[in-house]
Amino acid sequence: MKKLLILLLLMLGLAGCSSSEPTAKTGQSQVLTVAATAIPHAEILKAIKPLLAKQGIDLQIKVFADYVQPNEQVVEKNIDVNYFETEPYLDAYNAQRGTNLVTIVGVHIEPFGAYSRKYHAIGQLPDGATVALPNDPSNDSRALLLLARHGLITLRDPDNQLSTVKDITANPHHFQFRELEAAMLPRTLDEVDLALINTNYALSAGLNPLKDALLIEDKNSPYVNYLVGRPDNRDDPRVKALAAALTSPEARQFIENTYHGAVLPAF
Repeated sequence: MKKLLILLLLMLGLAGCSSSEPTAKTGQSQVLTVAATAIPHAEILKAIKPLLAKQGIDLQIKVFADYVQPNEQVVEKNIDVNYFETEPYLDAYNAQRGTNLVTIVGVHIEPFGAYSRKYHAIGQLPDGATVALPNDPSNDSRALLLLARHGLITLRDPDNQLSTVKDITANPHHFQFRELEAAMLPRTLDEVDLALINTNYALSAGLNPLKDALLIEDKNSPYVNYLVGRPDNRDDPRVKALAAALTSPEARQFIENTYHGAVLPAF
């Protein structure tokens, strides 16, 4: 009788293990991790998270303060996808690192701006002014193109999205350029005359691009922010569901109501 009782308990224990294991695996299969910068990317992701939850997908948002780790984490398969970058930035990253990350869907545009704490109009900028630029290839070029469009400098090819300071053919105001990490630029505003700042970092620093920028891209900016993944997971049903949620009417309404033109839907 004692042996039968022990055998029955063992059978019940095995049955419990076999019934719980598939449930755990099923739960894991519905987790989707995404790397993002804080504003506006993580905020937009949080807004559409309930849409994915209704489909049984647990969206886990990993926030980063820089433009390198979100790509590295996806390449190394520590995170499934990311949402923070433009296609020119991704192209430059892939070329430099020998990686093959791919765009999945374009979501929004952040009009890039030039800011100053010392001057209230671009015409007040003196000759020899110190101008801070992002130091990554894509955003460095984006800053130079903005300056060129407003006649402050001349570039060898005004359509080259990977222009550098070496491509400046005319600098009539003798600007002194400093290239710094993009995330650091808002903190340099007291030290430089002008800083070209990505909108996500401008918003994080309490700047209003529509009110505070002395120069700003218009709505025709080609620098759309994309959801990015790997070739092996771009067609994953969970990734497709995230792409659909990021370009849903709910996402559009959140972007328009929250950022009032500082961030624009690209869909």
